[in-house]
Amino acid sequence: MKNALLVQIKTEDGLTLPGYLYESVGSKRAAIYLHGNGSSSVFYKDDLKEEQSKALNSKGISYLLFNNRGAHYIKKLDVEDKNGNVERKRFGMAYEKIKDCIKDIDGAITFLESLGYSEFYLIGESTGANKICVYHNYKPKNKISKYILLSGGDDTGIYYDELGKKRFYKLLEEAKNKIKKGKGEEIICELLPEEIFSYTGFYDIANPDGDYNCFPFLEFMKELKLSDKELFRYFKLINKPTLVVYGENDEYAWGDAPKMVNFLKDQKPEFEYVVIKEGDHSFSRHQTELSKIMSDWL
Repeated sequence: MKNALLVQIKTEDGLTLPGYLYESVGSKRAAIYLHGNGSSSVFYKDDLKEEQSKALNSKGISYLLFNNRGAHYIKKLDVEDKNGNVERKRFGMAYEKIKDCIKDIDGAITFLESLGYSEFYLIGESTGANKICVYHNYKPKNKISKYILLSGGDDTGIYYDELGKKRFYKLLEEAKNKIKKGKGEEIICELLPEEIFSYTGFYDIANPDGDYNCFPFLEFMKELKLSDKELFRYFKLINKPTLVVYGENDEYAWGDAPKMVNFLKDQKPEFEYVVIKEGDHSFSRHQTELSKIMSDWL
């Protein structure tokens, strides 16, 4: 944790999100890291990105890692309105709507601007990569110069495969109805203990036509018809310099990460693509290699 400053990110809707800033002294360039979902956080040993921070700092790039509102399965946070009134609300993956990443990312940019930074890069891992796609879709004229997408995830496909077609659509319909009745924050008991989701969170992550479904690899590879909308539509809209990285043995790649990457390359040939040999979804034993790839590219 050498040279890491503990910081707090304020969002426009009143959240205070904690993070670490690895500073490259005198730099005006900063990369912002977006973690994945589930139990993810930037405050535990297995989530630290020390290799990445060293590599980026050596290139004159500061590195901001922070817990966005989707960190942990369930996390209560204080929400402060403009009058200073505070309300305690539930966040975390169980309740997250991916579109809210816009507020978190903008909060991080505003914080860095207050420190004098003027050039920004977004690095998103797993769900973080999906969030970059969502962010660009809704806010294409943003302040980010370059994107790095690491192991973009097919959560919709994962839950379709895990639950089976009949159960998947049953739960999706139940979630839709619960939300309409104002009961979206109820936890789906049927999924416990393997999965922890509110009806709102599940609908957001599993809806084939929703914002979350940026990388529908299962649908593409098995020629399923889950979505009515164009596949990979948000990914195709990205028009900034972008690096895409997957591990060769990504456990969520349906057995063929190189094929997935080649398909993405067909959609956006102008991007840079790397498949790390023997790498898994989190690049567990390949952080040094990944860090060099990212820092050299930026």
